[in-house]
Amino acid sequence: MTPTTNGLLFAAGIFVGMIVLLEAGRRMGARRLSMDPDGAREGLGVVEGAVFSLLGLLIAFTFSSAATRFDGRRQMIVQEANDIGTAYLRIDLLPEHAQPALKDLFRRYLDSRLETYQKLPDRDAAMAELARSRSLQGEIWSYATTACRDAGSQPAHMLLLPALNEMFDIVTTRTEAMNIHPPVIIFAMIGLLALGASLLAGFAMSKNRTPSWAHTISFAAMMAITIYVIVDIEYPRFGLINVSGADRVLVELRESLK
Repeated sequence: MTPTTNGLLFAAGIFVGMIVLLEAGRRMGARRLSMDPDGAREGLGVVEGAVFSLLGLLIAFTFSSAATRFDGRRQMIVQEANDIGTAYLRIDLLPEHAQPALKDLFRRYLDSRLETYQKLPDRDAAMAELARSRSLQGEIWSYATTACRDAGSQPAHMLLLPALNEMFDIVTTRTEAMNIHPPVIIFAMIGLLALGASLLAGFAMSKNRTPSWAHTISFAAMMAITIYVIVDIEYPRFGLINVSGADRVLVELRESLK
């Protein structure tokens, strides 16, 4: 089961729970009003304001951090394309007889990097392809260092090898970025606050003798959708909102490596 599927189930649970608690809160409030019409709402505004403020603040920070990580992941794809392109151009510093084999390794490496993310959401297959990419890194490094020694050229050592380091380092950065997400307790807190806010909102609606289902369903739906969107942004290779479009820079680079 993918993270976004879990997020969808979580959002659906929040939606149902909020509707139930909104109605429960309304009935509790109606009972309280029948017992104490004058003091039923006295002093509750401060509590409601604190709970709704905390819920809004938590959602805002979580959404903001998710969006920041989403943009960061797209930027890293562009950075990897730039790093591979730069290293590929610097192969020209090597002797001509050493260039074809190394350029072929680069093509196979770029194919592997594209395949790694295309195999998601099958995480096991993606990790297996990542291992293949790392193996190709070793081949590229070994071949490049040997070619640099044979060339005896200082520019080749100074320009090609650092470019290869950057090309390899961005893989580790992207892999780690894929695993960086808010702790589960953050989403649990959002869920609990949403349910608590629903109970208080229902209590505040108790003056109406009949429930307003349009307001009830709209409030629960907007909250559930917001939670799902946050989860979807956090896992941009699994859901509706994804960074796959940014892979075109790697695809275009691969087409240029003829």
